[in-house]
Amino acid sequence: MNIANNTVVTIHFTVCSSDGTQIDSSRNSEPMVFLQGSHFLIQGLENELDGKTVGDKFVIDIAPNLAYGERHEELVQAVPKSMFEDMDVTPGMTFRATTDDGEQSVMIIDVDDENVIVDGNHPLSGLTLNFDVEVLDVREATTEEIAHGHPHTEGGCGHTH
Repeated sequence: MNIANNTVVTIHFTVCSSDGTQIDSSRNSEPMVFLQGSHFLIQGLENELDGKTVGDKFVIDIAPNLAYGERHEELVQAVPKSMFEDMDVTPGMTFRATTDDGEQSVMIIDVDDENVIVDGNHPLSGLTLNFDVEVLDVREATTEEIAHGHPHTEGGCGHTH
């Protein structure tokens, strides 16, 4: 069976930045299982998987526009430290912030005496990503999985909708 929308796909993957730094891998743990076409994956990887079948292996570089987008420096902002009240904020912490465009995740990248510098970019924005992928399984999704937008493990969904 070929990978297409509304198939449940199981893969092993390793993803690295263009300089070869490993970002993530499933190879020493459980493989990734997802519903193709549900936008669970970045667009470039989902596009590349389309039409593949069990046993296929491939390596692909995915540009930022098909991954986590380009970096936008205007999303890096200084926020008065007083907005964090008495919280002990440190670089690397993430928060949900209310913006003109709705809720958005921001990461603290620096803290000084008066300001907290936050970055609203995805941590992988601006990066070309190199994926090494092996397709382990492909099956038709059930009607329930399609309706819920994700695969179910043995025993069902695991949460309420």
